Amino acid sequence: MMHAGIMLEEVFLPATYAQGVPYDTFARLRAESPVCRVPEPAVGPWPSGPGYWAVFRHPDVKHVLRTAADFSSHLGATQIRDPDTPEDLRFVQAMMLNQDPPDHSRTRRIVAAAFTPRAVRALEETITDRARALVASARGEIDFVDLAADLPVWTLAHIMGIPDGDRRLLYDWASRIIGYQDADYAGLSTADLDALSPLGRAAVAQRPTTSTRPDGRPMNPRSEAALRDMFAYAHALADDKRRSPGDDIMSRMLAGGLTRPEFENMFFLFAVAGNETLRNGIPGGLLTLLDHPAEFRRLRDDPSLMDTAVDEILRFWPPVMDFRRTATRDLTLAGQTIRAGEKVVVYHASANRDPAVFPDPDRFDITRAPNDHVSFGFGPHFCLGAHLARTQMRAIYRELLSLDITLAGTPVRLVSNFQNGLKHLPVQIKPT
Repeated sequence: MMHAGIMLEEVFLPATYAQGVPYDTFARLRAESPVCRVPEPAVGPWPSGPGYWAVFRHPDVKHVLRTAADFSSHLGATQIRDPDTPEDLRFVQAMMLNQDPPDHSRTRRIVAAAFTPRAVRALEETITDRARALVASARGEIDFVDLAADLPVWTLAHIMGIPDGDRRLLYDWASRIIGYQDADYAGLSTADLDALSPLGRAAVAQRPTTSTRPDGRPMNPRSEAALRDMFAYAHALADDKRRSPGDDIMSRMLAGGLTRPEFENMFFLFAVAGNETLRNGIPGGLLTLLDHPAEFRRLRDDPSLMDTAVDEILRFWPPVMDFRRTATRDLTLAGQTIRAGEKVVVYHASANRDPAVFPDPDRFDITRAPNDHVSFGFGPHFCLGAHLARTQMRAIYRELLSLDITLAGTPVRLVSNFQNGLKHLPVQIKPT
């Protein structure tokens, strides 16, 4: 039997997830210690942290996510690791993801107003066309992660009014921010400098030349200093759109009253949250279908099941495995006393396999209904991009149904305790 301390450390360590989400550990903790203290040991150059309260059961996860008055997104932001400095904390607190009501409510209204029904319908048509073109170009042995990554990046560039030649910058920024725990992603730079717009070239010139702070410690990948090039681009793009607004969502949000700091943090959120989640979720969904060939055949035979299939994929392969909150007061959760200021981390990946909510939770069933997964969060921070995410997933999976797809090698997972990611998914694609 695994020692309890080792098991709890396993929940935090990024290397754990390079081997797979520890669902067996989550199941044991749901049954025995549904809210418990998890240590934060040092990882490589990253120092140890104070530890946190981990929440594993579905009802408790939903309670934390919906109760902003007790569990704040703002006090310590929403990543497990604390920001390195008070300045880093203040910087990320301007992001909608890291706000509490009423500030969060105001920012969310501005963003939601930009997603008019007409805008969303137009996006659905362009997403479908883009997915069709992408899959039509894919034959023989390919890395499906590379192919899938283009759809969310292209969609975001379209939404944000970013020149086509600059869209790969979004991919690189997301890799550095989300994949900082993985050496393959931390320093990724794939943008074609010759294809960049003047805005893009000016931004790249400001990219930090080091990932180390003056004191020798690693630089927080979400800090203003680490993302100097991304925010230079965001500011320049905002200035350009204020001078010449376009028919894009970013222009509409600026017209809706976003301040300059709010815009740059909204840019951060779109560039990362709308990008990396699907870059991991779409390949993860295909791997799930390949691992369950009977369900894949079932979907091919009856494409009308696509809506429930996508939600089951999201439950089974949640792109985001956890999110952090901070207790605003002394309180009790599942019998545990949590003190004001302590971290509370909810595990979506565990909640999505809670047998009290999902009968036979480890079975992948594309007809599962109801499907109360929390892969898009819950409560005031429920993902604004959920509809767009489902649209992109449906679009690309529909195009795959008519193809013969088989694994052509071993999938390689991302080293991350936050994103449920794949770095490589080698597949063989043939027409049927």
